Amino acid sequence: MAKLTFLGAVEGVTGSAYLLEAGGTKVLLDCGLYQGRREEERENAEPFSFDVQTLDCVVLSHAHLDHSGRLPKLSSEGYSGPIVMTKPTCDLLEVMLKDAASLQQRDVEWENKRRRRSGKDEIEPLYTLDDVEETLSQCVGYSYRQRRAVADNIDVCFRDAGHILGSSIVEVFIKEHGEEKKLVFSGDLGNSCAALLEDPEVVTTADVLLLESTYGDRNHRPMDETLEEFEQIIEEASENGGNILIPSFAVGRTQEIIFRLGELYQRGKLRQQAVYLDSPMAIAVTEIYHRYQNVYNAEDAETINRGKSSSLHSFLPVLRYSTTTAESMALNRIESGAIFIAGSGMCTGGRIRHHFKHNLWKTNAHVIIVGYQAVGTPGRALVDGAKVFRIGGDEIAVRAKIHTIGGFSAHASQSQLFNWLSNFAKARPRLYLVHGEQNAKSAFRDFLSEKGWAAEIAKKGEAITF
Repeated sequence: MAKLTFLGAVEGVTGSAYLLEAGGTKVLLDCGLYQGRREEERENAEPFSFDVQTLDCVVLSHAHLDHSGRLPKLSSEGYSGPIVMTKPTCDLLEVMLKDAASLQQRDVEWENKRRRRSGKDEIEPLYTLDDVEETLSQCVGYSYRQRRAVADNIDVCFRDAGHILGSSIVEVFIKEHGEEKKLVFSGDLGNSCAALLEDPEVVTTADVLLLESTYGDRNHRPMDETLEEFEQIIEEASENGGNILIPSFAVGRTQEIIFRLGELYQRGKLRQQAVYLDSPMAIAVTEIYHRYQNVYNAEDAETINRGKSSSLHSFLPVLRYSTTTAESMALNRIESGAIFIAGSGMCTGGRIRHHFKHNLWKTNAHVIIVGYQAVGTPGRALVDGAKVFRIGGDEIAVRAKIHTIGGFSAHASQSQLFNWLSNFAKARPRLYLVHGEQNAKSAFRDFLSEKGWAAEIAKKGEAITF
């Protein structure tokens, strides 16, 4: 009997981790950071609930930190085996983890200064750049649709999830006593209306299915309406002279927004004179997207080619990269007519907070929220109507117009999740809902019940056998 233990991304949308044990072999699916509230983030420093050195393999669905961000901690605590993923994920992971380690180092240095002043013991970062290098040396990249043996009696095949570059639906084949069982982990399924990437690939069979449910309680606004609203906001900002601030995840969302702004530019609809991508990580990721244009969907690839462009950067000629701190600070002098795209996506850190400090209190400024905002994050507070935004010891009045455009989500909506699930109609696997807030999972479970599907909501620490 195979055993699967739900370790993370079961009480929310972060900390993705699932432990599979079969025939003496142990495989970890994902090893993500907990993000959001402080009490959730404290879980990152807790010891792993399993013996790290007994793991045979780690399988990574994609590069987002809520799925990959604790891998260096795993390596630093003694894991020395392979970490398998798609080839684009290997490239993205280097950028993501190095950035995460640098941020942790800076945060710890700041905290330790405070601790020294108050006579408290100093703390250590979750992991270091040396730990990241060790993790990267363990990474193995595979192509989509190639079944590979990754451990004794365990094969894996990656299918395109259409969520971010390199994201995958993970098929795990478990061979025991002459029989084969199949576990399918959806990873994060992409929004089929999003730009650049293919739709999530169809899978039809499984004994057990772990299905994400981030938007299990709702459908996205139709993309044509989303793009119309996006264009209207851009037009309004150009008329009243305000800057536009777009907090954006470096991987996936930023490239989508660049593409959509490029479409407006190519149609003569973008009146802003400059778009600043103010994020070294997002810049590096955009260049990686350029290297893997072969995985773009045919329609958007043709759109870029019609613009006589060789990359997203050239598709939007007014795009400017801001890499250094000095270049970022120089943007403070721009009073109007610019678009700033910066991280972090949920406004928990990064350069977007720097731009908030200089623009959020202006009545002619606009903030466009284009991604999911987890409960407890500063971005969620803005969406929920906060009147004050706190940055360090400063309180910034929120006078800018806050726009939430859900249609840009990189996650599948309720109807898209169900349409993908419907491909399993003949197999009817045991279905477990993961990676969603409680209300989203409950609503999706009820929706599925009405459609004749039995689904269970996974619980943290729960173990199932199959």
